[in-house]
Amino acid sequence: MKKSPATVAVLLFAIIGAASSPAFAVEPLRRTDLIKNDIDVPGHEVVQVRVDFSPGVLAARHSHPGEEIAFVIEGTLEYTLDGRAPVILSAGQSLFIPTGVVHSARNVGTGKASELATYIVEDGKTLVVQSK
Repeated sequence: MKKSPATVAVLLFAIIGAASSPAFAVEPLRRTDLIKNDIDVPGHEVVQVRVDFSPGVLAARHSHPGEEIAFVIEGTLEYTLDGRAPVILSAGQSLFIPTGVVHSARNVGTGKASELATYIVEDGKTLVVQSK
């Protein structure tokens, strides 16, 4: 079936409009909560979050009220922990971040990067504490 130029133009505008709508926009940094549950350690809980980074995006300096294990699912992330040299991790590698240590993470790859962050933290405390 042959389409007229007007039909093709309408289809192109619809595709371009849909691709630029917020539903299709790429979020620079997206946190997806996966699980939050009490554990056997009194006053503590486990929290697991997937964090997706667009290329070049920085998760600014912050800390947590407990320990974090960051596991890189895909891409390449550079982690900077106060008092330590930066470390670059690729998919399949992980990093332990002690309680209260201020740190940041940046996607240093050319595509999307994702991490699985697992926290053992104090119940009722704010999970992410922003730092300067």
